[in-house]
Amino acid sequence: MAAWDLSVTVEDLGLDAPPVTISVASDLHIGGVILKLVEKTQIKQDWSDHALWWEQKQRWLLRTAWTLEKYGIHADAKLVFMPQHKPLRLGLPNGITLRLRVCFSNPVFQTVMGICRMLNIRHPEELSLLRPIEEKKKKKDKNLAPEIYDLTEVPLSSVSRPCLYNGMPAHFADSPEMEAIYKMLSVSQPPPAPEVIAKQYRPASVVDKAHINGRWLDSSRCLLQQGIQESDKLWLRFKYYATYDMDPKYDAVRLTQLYEQARWAILLEDIDCTEEEMMLFGALQYHISKVAQSEPQIMSNNPAMDDLDSALQSLEVKMEGEGSSASDLLENMTAPELTDYLKIFRPKRLTLKGYKQYWFKFQDTSISYFKSKEESIGEPIQMINLKGCEVAPDVNVAAQKFLIRLLIPAPEGMNEVYLRCENEQQYAQWMAGCRLGSKGKTLADSSFQSEIQSIRSFLAMQKTNSSSSSANASEESINTHSLVSPRYHKKYKPKQLTPRILDAYQNVAQLSLTDALMRFLQIWQALPDFGLAYVVVRFKGSRKDEVLGIAPNRLIRIDLSVGDVVKTWRYNNMKQWNVNWDIRQMAIEFEGNVNIAFSCVTADCKIVHEFIGGYIFMSTRSREKSETLNEELFHKLTGGHEAL
Repeated sequence: MAAWDLSVTVEDLGLDAPPVTISVASDLHIGGVILKLVEKTQIKQDWSDHALWWEQKQRWLLRTAWTLEKYGIHADAKLVFMPQHKPLRLGLPNGITLRLRVCFSNPVFQTVMGICRMLNIRHPEELSLLRPIEEKKKKKDKNLAPEIYDLTEVPLSSVSRPCLYNGMPAHFADSPEMEAIYKMLSVSQPPPAPEVIAKQYRPASVVDKAHINGRWLDSSRCLLQQGIQESDKLWLRFKYYATYDMDPKYDAVRLTQLYEQARWAILLEDIDCTEEEMMLFGALQYHISKVAQSEPQIMSNNPAMDDLDSALQSLEVKMEGEGSSASDLLENMTAPELTDYLKIFRPKRLTLKGYKQYWFKFQDTSISYFKSKEESIGEPIQMINLKGCEVAPDVNVAAQKFLIRLLIPAPEGMNEVYLRCENEQQYAQWMAGCRLGSKGKTLADSSFQSEIQSIRSFLAMQKTNSSSSSANASEESINTHSLVSPRYHKKYKPKQLTPRILDAYQNVAQLSLTDALMRFLQIWQALPDFGLAYVVVRFKGSRKDEVLGIAPNRLIRIDLSVGDVVKTWRYNNMKQWNVNWDIRQMAIEFEGNVNIAFSCVTADCKIVHEFIGGYIFMSTRSREKSETLNEELFHKLTGGHEAL
């Protein structure tokens, strides 16, 4: 074959260096091209991480056995020879910026896996990278560049779980500086100053929130293909709110960063909550920062001790099981029933009818209701099957409001029903029953009592003890504006907020650091808008923009003119979804011949496709397979025709 000249820019020679020209033939493989380049440069160094990048086609030439002809490369190709791993500035949920080496040639999904491995975060599939939002800069802030913590010297290991030393990956145990960085990752930061909160971008509407979701990177393409260059800044965030298998013993960094992401979502009003909940969030933040500063974080992680712990636990369970008598077992086999008078309300558009009282009966996994107790022998007015329902609390302890919000699957979407309970006792029992029923479990399930208990303790936290709090108020000085969102800075003076936050603090002051973090996350996860990612879309046949909310288990359609949820579709009723990549339109088919189609306005339809496929992937994870991540399935569900 005839020889011809190929010009390649070698990044290591410097930006101004002319391209290196080598003589090649079309049947020369990529490995041979690299060999010739290295010989020509005459630089003695480790070239193993280097590869060729084809500028015009925006692709890496990673198959070294392929020939130039097979790749379709001619003399006019612009090739760059450079390292695959380069430094990147990474903003974490807790506001810290790291500088670390990441892979620019693998799909972003694998790049995130590498980052999480380095930082000791399990289940990297729940996180992703996005382009940051620029902060509001003032002229006088020019000199205040944020401190960047350098991890570029950390070797890039390919093992799935890093070797732990004193509870942290070995590369963080090398020096006191590295240990200090790990502590920053795994221990929550003190509450931010009010001016720091004020400087951050705050979404003012659902449409603003939708614009943020247009910033996610595509998981199936590499960083370089998405215009990300060396030393650019990206954010690492939890993208899928389907947190799986959280174990504080192994997940110090993961738990802390998720808490920080939740805390900032609340401080920046990214998610709505009631005033009562805001005071509780403020109290928990105050408690967490107080305990985190005072408690030495013991990171002993001895595998032998862990094994012993789990062996003792299973022995304990066995002993408990053997101790139960035949009468106990019989009692457990007959499923208990719940019966009581409750009030029901079905919100429909433009209706002002209130709650009506009926006699309710909870049996197996369904609720039936009758006009009165006497008529409960006959046919019920309606029977609600709870399996697959959405169950959400709507509670205000001070106002004695105890509502259970049920979203019931129906072919055309979801039907909404509110049940009103009279008191805490009744609410705890019925709420626990509804939660179990939605998972397909009956009241005979062993977790029924513990569910009631956790609901009660949750309610107890929202109670205020006006007598005991004022005593401590004088001793404790809190910067309350660091603990609540800016809306409350305008509404209340710090001295008005202090007693209210200390009131709520009384109920959480006894919690350990881990329990307080977990409780904060539980309350956050119970908020009605939790886990919703918004995208502005235009439905087929419609003339106006609407908002699509993507949740871990459903899609919701929001009418922008009134801000109301018009329709809800659940993933488990979804038969298939397709993307027409030419006209960038998504079509989804649900059971019962329900079809929807829309084009995306504020985000690429690949982002929406990836969200839906990603959540379906999250639901396929199970304990047995938890150690191995089915990467192929993730790409099948999220990649589309542009994938790999």
